[in-house]
Amino acid sequence: MAFVALLLKVIGLGIILLLSQYALAYLRSPLRKIPGPFFAKFSNIWRFLDHYSQTHIETQKKLHEKYGDIVRLGPTTVSIADPSLIKTIYNTRGTFVKSDYYSVNDALSNGHILQNIFSTRSNDFNARAKKPVQKLYGLQNAMQLESLMDDDVRVFCSELESRFMQGDNKGKTCDIADWISYFAWDFLGHMTWSKRIGFMEKGEDVGGMLKTAENVMRYFSVVGQIPALDKWLGKNPYLPASLYKFDDFSVAAGFSVERFMERMQNPELNKGKKDFLAGFLEAKEESPELILGGADTLAVVIKALFYYLLKTPSAKAKLTAELRAANLSFPAPYKSLEHLPYLNACVSEALRIHPVVGHIFERVVPSAGLSVSLSSSNNHNNNGASTASTTVHLPPGTIVGVNPWVIHSLPSIFGASPLNLHARALAPRR
Repeated sequence: MAFVALLLKVIGLGIILLLSQYALAYLRSPLRKIPGPFFAKFSNIWRFLDHYSQTHIETQKKLHEKYGDIVRLGPTTVSIADPSLIKTIYNTRGTFVKSDYYSVNDALSNGHILQNIFSTRSNDFNARAKKPVQKLYGLQNAMQLESLMDDDVRVFCSELESRFMQGDNKGKTCDIADWISYFAWDFLGHMTWSKRIGFMEKGEDVGGMLKTAENVMRYFSVVGQIPALDKWLGKNPYLPASLYKFDDFSVAAGFSVERFMERMQNPELNKGKKDFLAGFLEAKEESPELILGGADTLAVVIKALFYYLLKTPSAKAKLTAELRAANLSFPAPYKSLEHLPYLNACVSEALRIHPVVGHIFERVVPSAGLSVSLSSSNNHNNNGASTASTTVHLPPGTIVGVNPWVIHSLPSIFGASPLNLHARALAPRR
């Protein structure tokens, strides 16, 4: 009994000591005047759980509606919805370096951590790694891949017609979101290896690759809120683990390796190829650590465009009229589409209303610090009226960032109905 009593005392003292440390950190914090959720002021566990439950987008939007442009999301993390600070935080000089959030995207290979263009916190590494492959992502190279896109569009339409519109399948329900993902991933494979992965032909998630990609992105999003966890989970050199199942990643890796070995064993296959693999092989001597663009970005954009057009019949009708009046061939070439104002407005609006990323792009405040205006209420209310504010100085090391979902729905910029596709698309941007 005496031992149990002593153990309880030790545990109690430990808890008191821990709470005291949190209290002292809170009282001494230069961010204590910045409003936000109560528990977020003491620990990053709050935002970890918010991301895990996939409620972070709506949570952050509501927090900014309640507190204004500046909201505290963690002991040292601040979300900013002031458009005037975007160029400062994400300046091209790289003075606001990436936070440890990005380290979760590093790769573990044979016990060694490998950075990539997205994950690196080094400006020099980023510039070095991008240089040999930058041309692959330019418009000129994209135009060389247009014939591949045309072929994939034909397959996409043919599969939809045969599976959902013809014969006994006429009227069959189609989950267009799934098929947009199939198209996007097949196009990624086509432009990278000159060979589709086979999603559209099979009409299914080949090898569970789409589910695996979703799990990977969720892992980055959730564990990135407490990056130190990654050392015990995904980057654990002895027993790598995850919050989500990654078992099917071997299918994607296997397909990539097969295409790579084909080219290495038969260099003649590279001749005349304009795909990304040919470009990567040309650049491998200069920089072996390269990255691929993900198909999830393309899929999200197309899904958002379909969703908001179907949700807004008037916008869909106007876009349909513009496309028909243009007398386009099939598939329509980019040169014929780039000057259609309503189409481009709809694409821009879909990207604005439904951004691909739903969390803040974290950056670390440099040695000079950052001064922000702390409003007594939201500066971006429906009528755009200004409110009283005080200036708060964020010290070096503070993590700051902007969430596109928050900034893209500010009434002061996008009107009283910021999520209305038709209202914005009526005035196409030039």
